[in-house]
Amino acid sequence: MDVPEPLRQPLLQADVAPLRCCLLSGGESRRMGRDKALLPHPEGGIWLERSLLLLAELGAPITLLSRHREHLAIADQLGVITPLAEPPPWEGPLLALHRLMQRHPNERLLLCPVDMPALTREALHTLVAAAIDPFALHPAHDGQRLQPLLGIYPSSTQIREHLNAAIGGGERRLQTWIASQPCKPVLLNPQAIRNVNRPEEVQRATSSTRSCRATSPNTCQRDWLRRMEKRCRLDPGPPP
Repeated sequence: MDVPEPLRQPLLQADVAPLRCCLLSGGESRRMGRDKALLPHPEGGIWLERSLLLLAELGAPITLLSRHREHLAIADQLGVITPLAEPPPWEGPLLALHRLMQRHPNERLLLCPVDMPALTREALHTLVAAAIDPFALHPAHDGQRLQPLLGIYPSSTQIREHLNAAIGGGERRLQTWIASQPCKPVLLNPQAIRNVNRPEEVQRATSSTRSCRATSPNTCQRDWLRRMEKRCRLDPGPPP
């Protein structure tokens, strides 16, 4: 598949830390019964290729983190992705994020899983545009719960040090760590950010791929944001 020219847009600004897209595809796919990253996508290619090409449209560098050699080889063939082999132990997305922050300090890491086949460019643009606070985490939210495998996580010195301490203390739950940090969730279309784990979910998720549109907060959703403050400490950053 051909890699599209990056979109030149105001999402990547010079006065903020640079954006880097980080795709996770290191899972075992046990519930699916086969490698999810290699499933065919209705738009063409496989889930892995489609995810990488979608992220490429943001015009930011891309890192693929995976333990699977076939995934890394596919990324290497595309030519514009940094393939990063994930060493053992494989203990979930929080440890993966820690490794990415150590590899890419002082960047805004757009974390994305390979198993969101209905993810749209509109959802990605909404996420990037909303993540304007350099001192906060910006995980995706579907209106009911956090979907933290998609989100923007600044790899600043302070956040890296906190995550390093959490990992050193044995923490492996992404949601638990997020709750300890300044956090500003970004509401996105729930269809676009549905995580797919089982065979019976595949058709439902991929059939909505073309119809998903970005969702903006309304009055009811602002009530949800206020409720979220009880779970995530919202920090406006240092005083001017």
